[in-house]
Amino acid sequence: MLDNSKKSTDVLVIGGGHAACEAALAAARLGAETVLLTINPDHIAQMSCNPAIGGIAKGQLVREIDALGGEMGKNTDAAAIQFRMLNLSRGPAVHSPRAQCDKQLYQQRMKQVLENQPRLRVQLGQVEHICQEKNGEISVRTQLGEIWRSRTAVIATGTFLKGRLHYGSTTLAGGRAGDPASTALSDCLAENLGLEMGRLKTGTPPRLLAQSIDFSGLAPQDGHEQEYSFSFHLRPDDDSCSPQGRRLPQLPCYTTRSTSETARIVRENIQQSPLYSGRIEGIGARYCPSFEDKIIRFPQQPDHLVHLEPEGLHTGEYYLNGISTSLPPDVQCMMVRSLPGLENAHITRYGYAIEYDFVYPHQLERCLALRNHPNVFLAGQINGTSGYEEAAAQGLIAGVNAARKAAGDDRPFTVNRDQGYIGVMIDDLITKEIIEPYRLFTSRAEYRLRLRQDNADRRLTPLACETGLLPPETARRLRELETEIDCVRKELQSRRTQGATLWSMLGRPEKSWNDLPDPPKASPRAIEQLRIEARYDSYMRRESAQADKMKQLGAWNIPPDFGYDSISGLRDEARVKLNKVRPDNLAQAARIDGVTPAEIALLQVWLERNRRTRENPS
Repeated sequence: MLDNSKKSTDVLVIGGGHAACEAALAAARLGAETVLLTINPDHIAQMSCNPAIGGIAKGQLVREIDALGGEMGKNTDAAAIQFRMLNLSRGPAVHSPRAQCDKQLYQQRMKQVLENQPRLRVQLGQVEHICQEKNGEISVRTQLGEIWRSRTAVIATGTFLKGRLHYGSTTLAGGRAGDPASTALSDCLAENLGLEMGRLKTGTPPRLLAQSIDFSGLAPQDGHEQEYSFSFHLRPDDDSCSPQGRRLPQLPCYTTRSTSETARIVRENIQQSPLYSGRIEGIGARYCPSFEDKIIRFPQQPDHLVHLEPEGLHTGEYYLNGISTSLPPDVQCMMVRSLPGLENAHITRYGYAIEYDFVYPHQLERCLALRNHPNVFLAGQINGTSGYEEAAAQGLIAGVNAARKAAGDDRPFTVNRDQGYIGVMIDDLITKEIIEPYRLFTSRAEYRLRLRQDNADRRLTPLACETGLLPPETARRLRELETEIDCVRKELQSRRTQGATLWSMLGRPEKSWNDLPDPPKASPRAIEQLRIEARYDSYMRRESAQADKMKQLGAWNIPPDFGYDSISGLRDEARVKLNKVRPDNLAQAARIDGVTPAEIALLQVWLERNRRTRENPS
C-alpha cells in the first residue's frame, strides 16, 4: 500500500496530459517510484481539442510510441469509433493511420491504466515552485504548501503556463476551458531555472449538438472496413481492447463547406477577433490557421472544407474541424449557421484561442533534459510543439531518461533521425528556430521510405526490449518475424522466371504476391513487409547511402566547450546559432538553419586540429 505521508520519490511528473501520461508510465515500468502531480485527476489524458489520434506523420508517431512500449496506441484502439488509413492512393511511405475516438472512454481508460500501474501514484496538486538543490535533488511546492522531493522531474504542463483564453473581447485565465492556468510555475521556471521563455498561440473550434444538425444534406465519411489498429501488441478483438471485449461501434463523420455568406460575416467582424485587434501576443501555427486567417489570407478561395466529427458514443456533440476561431460567441453563431446543414445548429461549446508560455527547446539535450539542469526533463507543448501525438512521444522519451537518471544511469535513451519520426521531431526541436507551434509532417523526414507506419516495431521494438520497456517474449516474436522475412527474401532474390527474379517481379506496382509463380509460403505480415521492400528496393538503397554519410558526420563529436568564437571564417549568423544550439556532432550542426556545408567543412578542419593537439600536446 502506498504511504500517503511520503513526499519523496524517484521521478516526479508535473502535468496530466498525453506527455505526462507516457512519461509517468515509462518511468514506473522501468522500476522508478513515480508520482504524477496534476491539477485535476479527472482530466488526465483529456482530449482538449479534436477527438482524434493520428493523421499525416502523427499516425507514424503513435505506432512508434506503441513499438517502444507506450500506451497511446493501445488506448486509441480501445476508444476508436472510426479508423481510417490516410493517403492510400499514394505509396506506403506516407500511409498514415487516424482514428476518431470516444473522448470520454479514451480519458477514462488512460486514467485507469495509470492508477493500476505498479510504482505509480497519481496525486492532485498544482505546482507553484520548483528548484534544483545543490545535491541535484528536485524540490517542488504545490498550491497547498506540500513539498515534494525527487531525484528527477518531468515537466509536461501543456498549454497551462500563464494560459489565457480568448473569446472575442473576453479574455479569461485558463489552461483550457474549465481548468485554471498555472501562473506561478511559469515565473519560477524563468527565475529559478533561468530558462528562456516565449509565448505561443493555438485554438479550437465550436462544438455542436447533433439534434440541431441537418445531416440529410451533408456528405458522410465512413471509416475503412478493414480492421486497422495502432498497436502491434494488442488486437482490436482482444479482451482488453474495450469494455465490451470487442471493437466499438463505428460512427461516420460528415463534411460541409463554408459559403460566401460565411466569409462576409468574418470580414465584417474581423476587428472583433483578438488575433486581429492585437489582444493576442502569442504566435500561432501557419499550417493550422484560424478560420479568420483562412478568410483574410486566402481571399481567392471561394469556400473551405469543414468536417463534423463525433465526440463519442454517449454524447451528441460534434467537433467542427476546420473552423477554429476566437470570434465572439454571437459572431460564431452567425458563422456556423451560414454553413449548409447547420442553419439551425446549436453550439454547445464556443471556439476560443489560447495563448501560453513555452520554453525555447534549444535549451534541451536530445534526451530532453535541460542542458543546465540535467535532472529536469521537459516534454510536450512546453517545448513548443502542438498535438497529442508529438506530446506523447516526447513524454515517453523524457520518462525513460528520467527513470534512468534517477537510477544513476547517465546513458541517454534517444531515437536517431534515421530510426524514427520521434528522432526527427526531437532533433528539429533542438536545432531549428522554433517561432511557431511545431507540428510533425512526413516531409520533415529525409528517410521516410524506411520510417513507415507499418514497420515501426521492426525499427524500434528491439530498442524498447533492450531498455526494458517491453518483455523478452516480444523480442522473441520479432526475431522470428525477421528470420522469416530474411529467408523468404533470399528465396525471392534467388529464383528466376522469364529472366527476372521473383524479387524484381514483386517490386512492380501491378504485381501482387499471388501473381508470383509458386510463391513461397509466408505469414501475412511477412508478405506485407516484403512487398513494400521490393517496391522501394532501389530507393531505399540510395536512402541508406545518404544515412551512412550522415552517420560519418555524426561520428565527429563536438566537445561541449568547443570555442566557435575563435574560428576564423565562420559567418556571424553561423557563429551565433552554433553557440546557441551547442550541437553534439557535425551531423547535428549541419541541420542548423544558417550553417552552410562550407562551414561544416571548416569545423571538420578545426576539430581535427583540436584532436591532434590533444594527442600531441608538445
